[in-house]
Amino acid sequence: MLASQRRSQILEEIRRAGAVRVSALVEHLGVSDMTVRRDLEVLAQEGQLQKVHGGAVLPGGRSTEEPGFAAKSNRQNPEKQAIATEALRLVEPGMAVGLSGGTTTWTFARLLRDVPDITVVTNSVQVADLFSRQPRSDQTVVLTGGIRTPSEALVGPFAVAAIRSVNLDVIFLGVHGMDLRNGFTTPNLVEAETDRAFVEASRRFVVLADHTKYGVLGISTIARIDAADVLITDSGLAEEYRAGLREHVGELIVVDAGAQNSGNGTPSEPRA
Repeated sequence: MLASQRRSQILEEIRRAGAVRVSALVEHLGVSDMTVRRDLEVLAQEGQLQKVHGGAVLPGGRSTEEPGFAAKSNRQNPEKQAIATEALRLVEPGMAVGLSGGTTTWTFARLLRDVPDITVVTNSVQVADLFSRQPRSDQTVVLTGGIRTPSEALVGPFAVAAIRSVNLDVIFLGVHGMDLRNGFTTPNLVEAETDRAFVEASRRFVVLADHTKYGVLGISTIARIDAADVLITDSGLAEEYRAGLREHVGELIVVDAGAQNSGNGTPSEPRA
């Protein structure tokens, strides 16, 4: 394959996903790590992408940049569905469940509608709307007040006060980015405070994050990596990153989006 063809494929992938990992490109293109890094360097010099640790993102990405809900809703959908299917195993009738804003938690909420006798507390306008379309007498949905963000989450003092007034069995949190040093992050300072309130109000803290979130940095840290009781991600995450996460989170669950598409929701590896 010519260098120009490889670089075109790299750009196509980064435009589709918003971010790429060197390890994923090595596997996808069938070339060496050095070749991929050289291609990324050339594309970065041309201003077509921005290099980050372990990969690259779309140019102009900043720690305060927050894509809208619609922009994120078409990214990594097979991965989100596989993560959501696995997360459903952690919910039982009678639970009080917290759901943060984001497209991954929204995907999870679509499955959660079938669980009887639950109370859902959310700051996501989209999640609340999803439940309102098919209301059930055995489900209670609480939407916090607050100021709406581009990701359709309600944040600020009203949201924080509402969340602090409840006790949740589990919070399922979607994040903008994660890494070992900075933890789970968001590009919105006020949303970080709201998410921290969710974590503090919950007996169990579960993060739902596909592999593209690793290495992405938001301006504010929600929680340290070791604060997560469970982290559910997908098999697109490089093994080197999985190893580091296993040492810090309470439980790492890696699901196979390909298996999900074929009707098998079994995780790709045993729980760590």
